[in-house]
Amino acid sequence: MKLGKRAMGLGLKALNRVAGASLIDRLGLRNPTEQVLYQGAKAGFGAVGLAARGVRATRKLVGPARLEPARSSELFDLTPTDEQQMMREAVQDFALGMLRPAASAADADGVAPAELVAEAQGLGIGLLSVPEALGGAGTERSAVTNVLVAEALAQGDMGLAVACLAPSSVPLALSLWGDAQQQAAYLEAFATEHAPVAALAIQEAHALFDPFRLRCTARRSGDDYILRGDKHLVARAGAAELFVVAAMVEGEPHPALFIVEAGMIGVSVTAEPAMGLRAAEWGRLHLSDVRLPETARLAGVTPERYRDCVQLSRLAWCALSVGTAQAVLDYLIPYVNERKAFGEPISHRQAVAFPVADISIELDAMRLLTWRGASRAEQGMAFAEQAALARRLCADKGARIGSDAVQLLGGHGFIKEHPVERWYRDLRVAGVLEGVVLI
Repeated sequence: MKLGKRAMGLGLKALNRVAGASLIDRLGLRNPTEQVLYQGAKAGFGAVGLAARGVRATRKLVGPARLEPARSSELFDLTPTDEQQMMREAVQDFALGMLRPAASAADADGVAPAELVAEAQGLGIGLLSVPEALGGAGTERSAVTNVLVAEALAQGDMGLAVACLAPSSVPLALSLWGDAQQQAAYLEAFATEHAPVAALAIQEAHALFDPFRLRCTARRSGDDYILRGDKHLVARAGAAELFVVAAMVEGEPHPALFIVEAGMIGVSVTAEPAMGLRAAEWGRLHLSDVRLPETARLAGVTPERYRDCVQLSRLAWCALSVGTAQAVLDYLIPYVNERKAFGEPISHRQAVAFPVADISIELDAMRLLTWRGASRAEQGMAFAEQAALARRLCADKGARIGSDAVQLLGGHGFIKEHPVERWYRDLRVAGVLEGVVLI
């Protein structure tokens, strides 16, 4: 998939500063790459936040700026391009070098360190969701690239990955389904150095939750909508300045998406600690008769597009699960080879070797299905079947991989000295949460 020069320049400038990508050295591109990154940093971003601008339109668009579908290939090949591989390795270096060491403390505190979130924001990953016409780096749909980035970040820590990635779901939703007025009013804010914290809110706290049958409602009141209801497990809700909220519109059979600013009357947030992904700073969003203008409804969200929103979110959770499962496997292999019992490594026992092999097999299947769904999505093809299969496999096998990791470490798997107990808690999320992240 083509990424464009601006995307690569901005997307890698901070990554190279933090850790650097080994692929750059192997290709002999260290010096020219550093020059490109320096020029990207020198050009920089504007340093104006959403609150300071008051989220008003600053340019006129003839029509909404859309990310074009990626070019399809006659061959079935999910091998990442050189650009994608470079970004993947660089993000992985950042995740393992910066996120992994901070993960345990972030999980215990229930807060993502501000400096790490700022570093992640500086990577420029979110700019791939903003069209070039509005100051971003997006030229085509980049679902596969976003999957690779999410997977690589999750190898450091899934909770911190969600804290870093969740805000970019809002500009992606606006790019895909917002009209010209909505894009002009909000999207440019996400192309600045100090992009606003934003959140996609679909999940609700009731049994047998169905994202297509919501209890959060929007009713007509003249030319406005009145939103009422609660949203559950919203990432970084307390810090968010902007929400995209799913709600059932009275008299309509399908949900719609609405833009809600945090400062509106009737909007409030309470903390909502969870079992896993604690660094995502979960909160509950309360909407008490929030009055929204008609222009707050995302104009491009047809029933088909809302289904796409849910499916893209499910693929994102699959990518995060794949990354975490990869972290599990990478941790288990040296552990079982170095841990000795009865005078030999425990990996010599079939009861240990076979579960590790099963983890590797299931991980490859999870990755293949996730990449396939993302590839079809970015080409504008139907991907509902692939998303459903990936979700089912990642939900079932992801939870089992986490459980097997705890079991293989024995008593060590139960204590916080080793990260597998955190990964076990985090891997249960793929089959539970809806929304939050998009690819």
